[in-house]
Amino acid sequence: IGTAGFTAAECVQKLEQSGMTPASGPVLVTGAAGGVGSVAVKLLAQLGYEVTAVTGKAEKTAWLKSLGASSVISREEAAAGADKPMLAETWGGVVDTVGGDILFNGMKSLRYGCSLAACGLVAAPTFGASVLPFILRHVNLLGIDSVQLPIDQKAAIWQRLATDWLMDLSDLEEVLTLDTLSDAIDRILAGQMVGRGVLHL
Repeated sequence: IGTAGFTAAECVQKLEQSGMTPASGPVLVTGAAGGVGSVAVKLLAQLGYEVTAVTGKAEKTAWLKSLGASSVISREEAAAGADKPMLAETWGGVVDTVGGDILFNGMKSLRYGCSLAACGLVAAPTFGASVLPFILRHVNLLGIDSVQLPIDQKAAIWQRLATDWLMDLSDLEEVLTLDTLSDAIDRILAGQMVGRGVLHL
């Protein structure tokens, strides 16, 4: 599972605690080919959600669909309309792993009363925002921290991951060894890693 998988589960739990259900509408997952995003796609699909995955890696479309994504859109599509004050009501929830304009586009296109869980900043740590989605659509921006979260809350999420949220993550795993680790780190820094790298000692 790792920190990435735990963070994905924390996002889903916090969205559900804020009222998200499969009936809320499709869920957008940004950075879907990454460690957090790919687990989020798989978990949401397993829980019965319709998932739209966002990725900058078009060649991973079939892989994302094999994880359970109903549809896949490009990073450029997700960023379109950043200059508009509001976008069409589309998402019943958003798991955002990238930050920047894509995060606020997700906010601007939430359905009334729905929420976005923000856990990453690979695109940018800042975004241009207005209060309009908050006061016109009653939406919520939920912060996700998997480091300082109180231990009792961590334990509750781990328990879910061991029981009703149990997943086979072998289709997300790239096996790494000490000999291949340096190359894998270079690929991570270059944005070329997909899914999860798991070091086997």
